[in-house]
Amino acid sequence: MTTVLSIKGQIVIPGAVREKLHLQAGQDFEVTVDDEDTITLRRISQPANRGLVDLLLACPSAFEIPARERDDSRPLEL
Repeated sequence: MTTVLSIKGQIVIPGAVREKLHLQAGQDFEVTVDDEDTITLRRISQPANRGLVDLLLACPSAFEIPARERDDSRPLEL
């Protein structure tokens, strides 16, 4: 299967691949360059609690969200 790089630098993932991997618009990916001819595109799993802060902020009762440390770690290598 092949695809083409657009003038804007975009690459379309073929429909058969999107269907097989259940890819959806808005999913995040990590791009790495392995050597001069190899580029790896890896889907980044969404955290289970994504959107939780928005849900909590919509709560009608007043509450405070404690500060937390910033996590600058890289995704795990699979």
